Amino acid sequence: MRRVGSVERLAQGLAVVRAADGTYADIGASLVDDELTSVGEVVDVFGPVERPYMAVSPASGVHLPALLGAPLYAR
Repeated sequence: MRRVGSVERLAQGLAVVRAADGTYADIGASLVDDELTSVGEVVDVFGPVERPYMAVSPASGVHLPALLGAPLYAR
């Protein structure tokens, strides 16, 4: 498991995650929070190569506003 970044903002029903560095989770990767609870799946990677953003579609039952600022991890 590795840290991929933290939730920067919410947009159009997606969580926008800023990569911690130049590494990021691939499209289709499952992301979890600190408690290993499934948060969602990466549906897009965009932005600068040095530190890209990832658009994450939330898993069912996930309350997006609670994720703001939270670190996320790839399985």
